[in-house]
Amino acid sequence: MAKFETLVAIAAPMEQRDINTDAVIPGRFLRRKREEGFGDCLFRDLRFHEDGSENDAFVLNQPAFRDAKVIVANENFGCGSSRESAVFALHDYGIRCVIAPSFGDIFHNNCFKNGLLPIVLPEAEVAELRAQAGTMQGAPFAIDLAAQTVTGVDGVIRRFEVDPFRKRLLLQGMDEIDFTLGFEDKIAAFEAAR
Repeated sequence: MAKFETLVAIAAPMEQRDINTDAVIPGRFLRRKREEGFGDCLFRDLRFHEDGSENDAFVLNQPAFRDAKVIVANENFGCGSSRESAVFALHDYGIRCVIAPSFGDIFHNNCFKNGLLPIVLPEAEVAELRAQAGTMQGAPFAIDLAAQTVTGVDGVIRRFEVDPFRKRLLLQGMDEIDFTLGFEDKIAAFEAAR
């Protein structure tokens, strides 16, 4: 897993509330293997029409947001079923951070396990950031995980909270399994003594 330290990137605004994991990745793609990649499945039914042509109205299909690595969402992003592939799809597409007032619990947890930073900020601040992303299209946001800050286009530094253990793992580019394997010698010694 790649380390997450700082990110300076374009942010795409998504106004819709309660974007569920079925919208993030439709159920018909869940049988894919992880190594096949999920980036082309991201928001598939929103990004494309039934005939396969792009939906020009969808934010990630607009020229200013095609290279976005941040999504500034609305309340309850990632609600719904517990599909980890929703995070795979965001990550494989190139999204490294989602900022929202709230997230679905399981989605929020899955983000940390897969190198994607979910940032919770107050609703008014997130609305302000969405507005900036929409009106100053293509202007970068800056996210500093070590300092726990988001800097919008306006230059205002907004502080966010993150669990210290999860922060440490993201900064080191590790998941819980990698972390546990760091104690392999101690685990082996315990097993031998037992």
